[in-house]
Amino acid sequence: MASITTSLINHQVRLAARPVGAVKAGDWQFTEEPVAEPTDGGVLVQVLALSLDPAMRGWMNEGKSYIPPVGLGEVMRAGGIGRVIASKNPAFAVGDVVTGGPGVQEYWSVAADQLKRSGVAKIDLRLGTVNQWLNVLGMPGMTGYFGLMDVGQPQPGETVVVSGAAGAVGQTVGQIAKIKGCRVVGIAGGPAKCGWVVKELGFDACIDYKRPAPAGVERWDAVREGLKQHCAKGVDIYFDNVGGDILDAVLARINRKARIVICGAISQYNNTGAVTGPKNYLSLLVNRARMEGMVVFDYADRYPQAIVEMAGYLKDGRMKSKEDVAEGGVAVFPSTLQKLFSGENFGKLVLQIAQ
Repeated sequence: MASITTSLINHQVRLAARPVGAVKAGDWQFTEEPVAEPTDGGVLVQVLALSLDPAMRGWMNEGKSYIPPVGLGEVMRAGGIGRVIASKNPAFAVGDVVTGGPGVQEYWSVAADQLKRSGVAKIDLRLGTVNQWLNVLGMPGMTGYFGLMDVGQPQPGETVVVSGAAGAVGQTVGQIAKIKGCRVVGIAGGPAKCGWVVKELGFDACIDYKRPAPAGVERWDAVREGLKQHCAKGVDIYFDNVGGDILDAVLARINRKARIVICGAISQYNNTGAVTGPKNYLSLLVNRARMEGMVVFDYADRYPQAIVEMAGYLKDGRMKSKEDVAEGGVAVFPSTLQKLFSGENFGKLVLQIAQ
């Protein structure tokens, strides 16, 4: 009998060059190779969907970070969901749906000694769809959950501000904060995103950082004006996904003992020079406040706890999960990734690889 892999070809996207500023077409290389049977103890996974995240831009840079950079010539790193199509490991059966880090490719062969390191784990589609497992039940959801609960430590009645509110992490943070009894103010770009965050997700308010100045107003800062209007009593927790000027604006409004959760700084990722740090950092001193960075991988052993809790919120309707799904497979990966940095995506950005 012919092997299932006999006629399969794996199409891949590899990192060809270290980007300078915005990622360009020439920074990628498209390759293909035959798909081989898994080795003893290994599994072969057909990739169904990939998670596209702002952190991917940092993974392309050379230098010390919380995770080694993607090597030149390597398949671009990406989290995803796939289905086992061949297995030589008793822990995985053909047909199992798994999560892990397949990278930007159509098929993922994982050797026995790489299974744990690659994060390969079976998932239960009764708890959520494939796309929800890349969003609320996946890395963005885990980031939002542990960043807010462990670092932010919300208390009922406190005011929580979250930037990138319509994105993957932001939507989770805001909804959990509401469930925990907080007042929640989002920051997002455009009336459609802001309207969705308030009307669908239940945020108390959302500041449109793209809102133009009213007629006759010369000096206008939409975020500062929005914070003045919606956070009259100050900010207790700020969950920062963007950095830059928005971080400075929120620092000017924090309360005593406030907590600033540094999750990301997408406004800075394509800078060709030095990253711009906060100018208003002395507000931390005056207000005896705390600013702390968080990396989701530090909480990996506690993911099951958060998944059970948030799957319950999805089931009872207290939480919603919005994904922006792009079709076209690995061929459209470069153009789809750009949507993160232009603000085009509406919800968690997912690239569908196979049905």
